[in-house]
Amino acid sequence: MDRYVYLDNNGTTRTADEVLDFMNENSGLYGNASSMHTIGRNAAAGIDWARKEVAALIDAEPEEIFFTSGATESNNTVLNIFRDRADAGEKRNRIIISAVEHPASIETAKYLKKKGYHVDLCPVDRIGRVIPEELEKLMGDDVSLVSVMTGNNETGTIQPVAECAEIAHRYGAYMHTDATQAIGKIPVSVNLLGADYLSLSGHKFYGPKGIGVLYARKGVPLSPFVHGGHQEHGMRAGTYNNQGIYGIGKAAELAALNLVEEHDRLWAMREALRKGIMERIPDVIINGSNDESLCLPGTLNVSFPCAEGESILLYLDLEGIEVSTGSACATGSLEPSYVLLASGLDVELAHGSIRFSFGRYNTMDDVSYVLEKLPPIIEKVRKMSTRRV
Repeated sequence: MDRYVYLDNNGTTRTADEVLDFMNENSGLYGNASSMHTIGRNAAAGIDWARKEVAALIDAEPEEIFFTSGATESNNTVLNIFRDRADAGEKRNRIIISAVEHPASIETAKYLKKKGYHVDLCPVDRIGRVIPEELEKLMGDDVSLVSVMTGNNETGTIQPVAECAEIAHRYGAYMHTDATQAIGKIPVSVNLLGADYLSLSGHKFYGPKGIGVLYARKGVPLSPFVHGGHQEHGMRAGTYNNQGIYGIGKAAELAALNLVEEHDRLWAMREALRKGIMERIPDVIINGSNDESLCLPGTLNVSFPCAEGESILLYLDLEGIEVSTGSACATGSLEPSYVLLASGLDVELAHGSIRFSFGRYNTMDDVSYVLEKLPPIIEKVRKMSTRRV
């Protein structure tokens, strides 16, 4: 193996050295932040600092930031708030989510529907983008919540969240967006998006794992999502994860400082790889959009007809190149990506898709290495296939 190239940054990112150093420097702040003694107050001061940094990153107020274990918990929490309202007899008892949401939302919605709650999926177009006109057709005075992610984790497609929020609010519904993939890559403002709730995870922008955020605009419906103590304004009980919170605060600070440079670097590498693949490999399909305003920088999803995605992934892995595939084979399922299917891609092409996702520590040398190793792999896999291009 000549080298190692990590191109699965949408799955998780490496914790930044600056974040690790900051967490280590503050390891002495181990006190229970709910305690009144000095070490407890010092720990609480660090948490207050981190809350301000995260709030500043998304154009929110610190008191609107609730620390969670990650975006999965945050997404579940928002949907369950509106489940509780339906249980309480609220006439607005229908939830609408996009057909391409993260499994943290999709699977929760499926569970709610199985239990008899009213949940609708809003369709998307060929690039996997929500169709606002279709959302409007689904709206009514019984809709309580609309949830549309900011940017898609598989295709990178940026969603029209602000337009969806305007529609939701016009019908009296609340708006939630899962901004996990967008944070640190494009500007995210809860005010410009019109979001009432927003979810994010620290490990997707070079912070530690196991820490995330739920943003909830002042005055929106809330109910305790973990019962017990008074932490997080009484909404999420449990002793604070000091080091995780300090880490996500530092990651937020760095993300705000590096946003423009990060965006430009990621987009340049994404485009260099896209153009190189199209020049060197026949018959490929780019999934999502190639318009910079409609695609998260750093995300490139490609289908290779007559080549199985899991075979491509494994051959790339042997060359030290880490990517993800459009089917969930790594988790024991060979089902094709529901995101790609919802976008109109046929099953075979969805099975033959690969997601390359760049991050802060990638370089143009990584692009060159992939372009050296990928073409012969595709040729080999296609020769093994019973289908022909």
